[in-house]
Amino acid sequence: MSQKKLVKQLMKKLDKLESDREKLIDKLAKALDKLEEKEATKKIGAKKKVVKKETVKKAPTKKVPRKKPVVKKKPSTPNPAAESQS
Repeated sequence: MSQKKLVKQLMKKLDKLESDREKLIDKLAKALDKLEEKEATKKIGAKKKVVKKETVKKAPTKKVPRKKPVVKKKPSTPNPAAESQS
């Protein structure tokens, strides 16, 4: 075979390989997008579940009335300054 024919054949093979490579890259990109979408939906779902679980776990606590300490009152004495003003 002449060199021109060989070069022509090799160029055809190269073109075919390049097109196959591009097709595979496109397929991989689509598959990756699908996986990312699934993971995103799983993460969103997981976040919602976590929030729901937290709200369910938080049960309202019963409020117990506090006992007030007994304070001894001193007998009230009139203020001498208040009497002198009147």
